[in-house]
Amino acid sequence: MDQFREDSPFVKANGGGDIKNPLMDVRVRKAISMAISRDAIVDRVMEGVALPAGQLLPEGFFGVSDKLDVVAYDPDGAKALLAEAGYPDGFELTIHGPNDRYINDAKIAEAIAQMLTRVGIKTAVETMPRSVYFGRASKGSPEGLPEFSFILVGWGAGSGEASSPLKSLIHTFDADAGFGSSNRGRHSDPETDALIEEALRTVDDAKRQELLAQATERAIENVAIIPTHFQVNTWAAKKGLSYIARTDEYTLATGVVKE
Repeated sequence: MDQFREDSPFVKANGGGDIKNPLMDVRVRKAISMAISRDAIVDRVMEGVALPAGQLLPEGFFGVSDKLDVVAYDPDGAKALLAEAGYPDGFELTIHGPNDRYINDAKIAEAIAQMLTRVGIKTAVETMPRSVYFGRASKGSPEGLPEFSFILVGWGAGSGEASSPLKSLIHTFDADAGFGSSNRGRHSDPETDALIEEALRTVDDAKRQELLAQATERAIENVAIIPTHFQVNTWAAKKGLSYIARTDEYTLATGVVKE
């Protein structure tokens, strides 16, 4: 979500007029999160081959928090928060996303648009091939900034720990230092940054685990991004063979073992 421009390119008042970017208000971001039914996405869009998400990585990965639950679907609560933030009649928004990168990516965007429209945020959807999408999402504006206001992306933590999405998706964008490379909404919180950087400097596993969990908790509380679901990967093998699943989702011959 665009959190750095007061004039966001794909956010409008009802009827199409200009409006100060409501996505900069944490109450609006929380309302959007509450308006999304993760269970519906998992059951109807992903046909059960996914898990509802309440944080950046699922249980079993290093650095996840045991204090975070999946945000409950609460459209009435979402409407109340929008009214509290000064948008009782909602606003207009466009979701952009790829249509050939993630499983059911375009369908997910369409489902979320319907959910947001139900709480008063009239939402359109525009999807495109990933070869076009990611460049525009990163530096597509005339100023070389992210072009879109609200986007669908996915993340795979090949390292197996929460430092991967925290460093790239959540930390304040800093190209020179290598932080926030995929932080296209330009979320920025100094306290979260400090926790991430301290975790990256920490060798002790127990301490690093706690720091990563704290950074994750703060990022979710601030609604830096809105996790929806964890995609489940499926492998099949003939009798007598099994495959060791990888966090980077690759399928490599070296992972096949004889039982």
